[in-house]
Amino acid sequence: MSDRFKVLPQYLLPKQRLTTFAGRVAGAKGGSMTTRLIRWFVGKYGVNMAEAENPDIASYSSFNEFFTRPLKAGVRPLAQADFVCPVDGAISQFGAIDDHHILQAKGHRFTTTELVGGDATLAAQFRHGSFANLYLSPKDYHRLHMPCDGKLTRMIYVPGALFSVNPTTARGVPNLFARNERVVCVFDSAAYGPFVLVLVGATIVGSMATVWHGVVNPKRPQKISEWTYDDQDIVLKKGEEMGRFLLGSTIVMLFQQDTIAFNADWTPERKVVLGEVMGNKPE
Repeated sequence: MSDRFKVLPQYLLPKQRLTTFAGRVAGAKGGSMTTRLIRWFVGKYGVNMAEAENPDIASYSSFNEFFTRPLKAGVRPLAQADFVCPVDGAISQFGAIDDHHILQAKGHRFTTTELVGGDATLAAQFRHGSFANLYLSPKDYHRLHMPCDGKLTRMIYVPGALFSVNPTTARGVPNLFARNERVVCVFDSAAYGPFVLVLVGATIVGSMATVWHGVVNPKRPQKISEWTYDDQDIVLKKGEEMGRFLLGSTIVMLFQQDTIAFNADWTPERKVVLGEVMGNKPE
C-alpha cells in the first residue's frame, strides 16, 4: 500500500475538533482516570520513566504535566560541539538547502519561504544553507532545547492544517511541514549568524509553548501573528530549554550557508538524543 493511500483518511478526519478534544483531555485533572491514562500510555509506547525527574506516574495531576515532564539531571550531557541536538527523537531529513528548497521525503520538497509563513526576506538569509527535520515520537521527551547560543529576535505564528507528522505522513502528504500549523522562532548568534527553529504542529498536538511566551496557540487564530523582541534581551544558551510540545511533533532548523557541517554519523531515520553532536562549524 502506498504512503499516499495510507494517509487518505487524514484528509477526511475532523482534525481541528479532534485536536481541541485531545487538548481538553490532556489538560484535565482527572485523578485516578488521569493516572490510568498515563499508565496505559507509558505501557503502549514504552516510555522510559527511569529518565524522568519524577518517575511516579500517580503523582502527575494531568496528562500534559506528565507529557512535558523534565528529565533527571545529568541523563543528557551536552557534547563538546558547536551544535548539539536539541531534542530526543529521530531524523526525518537533513542536509543542504537546494537554493531555497528543503527535502521533506522522497518526491516531496517545500520552500523556506513557505516554511516561515511567506516572509521571503527572512527565508533569503538561508538560501543554499542547511536544514534538519527532527521528529518526536509519542514516547520521547518533549521539551525543546537550544542547539547553540542565540538571542531571540522574532516569533511568528503561522496557522495551518493539523496532519500527523510521522514518517508515513511525511512521505504521503506534499508540503507537510509548510502546510501544518507552526511557530517560527528566529534567533541571532554572534558566532554563527541567524538561525531559525520551527515548531510544527500536528493532529492532537494540544499546543506549542516557548519559555519566553508560554502557550503560543491556545485559540488557534486563523491569521499570522508576529512578535518582535528588539527591545528585550532574551538570550538562551546552548542546551537551555526553549520550548515544548503538548503532544508530539517535529522541529525544523535552518542555518545559513557554511555554518554547520553535520555529524558524519547522522542518517535519515536514525534515533537521536538531546545533547549529542549535531555538527560543527566548517573549518
